[in-house]
Amino acid sequence: MLFILYYIIAIVVLVMHFTGFLARHNVEWLVLVLAITVFPAVIYL
Repeated sequence: MLFILYYIIAIVVLVMHFTGFLARHNVEWLVLVLAITVFPAVIYL
């Protein structure tokens, strides 16, 4: 269940990144946080 929630959040962040929403609101750091959280999620699998 948590993996599904994680992937939904990841897809939403990536869509907002590519549409420019994150850059307009100065929250581009969410992409970096998402990238950092990928590694523990993959190792946990």
